[in-house]
Amino acid sequence: MRVVIAGGGTGGHLYPGLALAEELRRRFGAEVMFMGTEKGLESRVVPKEGYPIAFLPAEGVAGKSFGRKFSAAVKLMRSVIKAKKILGSFEPDVVVGTGGYVSVAPVLSARLLSIPVLIMEQNVVPGAANRFLARISGAVAATYMESTGRFPKQKTFLTGNPVRAGILSADRKSSFGLFGLEPEGFFTVLVFGGSSGATSINKAVTEALENLADLKGKLQFLHQSGQRDYHAVREAYRGPGFKAMVAPFIYQMAEAYAAADMVISRAGATTLAELTALGKPSVLVPYPHAGAHQEFNARKLEELGAARLIMDADLSGPRMAEEIRFLMGNEAERADMAGKSRAIGQPDAAKKAADLLLSLIRMKRSFRGKDAQTV
Repeated sequence: MRVVIAGGGTGGHLYPGLALAEELRRRFGAEVMFMGTEKGLESRVVPKEGYPIAFLPAEGVAGKSFGRKFSAAVKLMRSVIKAKKILGSFEPDVVVGTGGYVSVAPVLSARLLSIPVLIMEQNVVPGAANRFLARISGAVAATYMESTGRFPKQKTFLTGNPVRAGILSADRKSSFGLFGLEPEGFFTVLVFGGSSGATSINKAVTEALENLADLKGKLQFLHQSGQRDYHAVREAYRGPGFKAMVAPFIYQMAEAYAAADMVISRAGATTLAELTALGKPSVLVPYPHAGAHQEFNARKLEELGAARLIMDADLSGPRMAEEIRFLMGNEAERADMAGKSRAIGQPDAAKKAADLLLSLIRMKRSFRGKDAQTV
């Protein structure tokens, strides 16, 4: 089995693809190639995971000027030509689009070459790229029931959002050692704002320290700051003497989750899939500049009692200190949130997506008169 997975730019479009790749390689020994851009997160993460990646000159159009949109259209045509050449050489059995502008050219190219296509949708409200590409795909793997009505009914399936197997199996005790944190006697808060960090979250959490001074000997932080804010965030913890491990980017997210008693983060679809699969109590701060995707995702969890929500415009040091103090001091509340979060999670989503992909391959091979059992 040969598979091309196209998507990236952010972790929300990349990590579900990596989770599916793991499942395909484990079950079928599949050869998996990724397609993305040199500027996206995939350029750093995919090679570390041991997969080949081909780069395309793609560019998004949302919120851009007419000139930039024209430039993006030219790049799209170039990307289609390049993607078609790569697909023709690699000869995949199926192409998977994980959403975003990066996936458009590979999916269009697959359609031109009559290669089956699976679309993965992570959000409650689907993005423009997936709404368009779903029309020419063989199947859509949706995360939320609410999004299924926005795609062709006959080829849309509720699978959940795939989570990497390692996320579910990290050892809590050894995770503390990995990050140099105390394994006993401390409440551990994991803070991250997406692959590039989030200045507003960084600012609110570090300003909250003043209001948490009395908990300094009982509270520790694991904080992904992003490169831009790294030095400022690190110094903010050092000043008042809080125990903290600060990194521009945390590659060992499985261990980071394992060490955490609560999580403060954006509300990207992949993050929520991981939080719910693990049943982690969380404070969600939706990213305000990417449409309403994250807000819709976060409100769903809040309504179900699985998370607490703060809008970015309402962030402040005192408000964040209040949330941390509340969850730290209420074990019963944390347990209730964890149970409700875990009830939403779908840790078998990668298996379901892989089964759906396999059905596309078998239908194609059956149509061609090949042995439908051979993968």
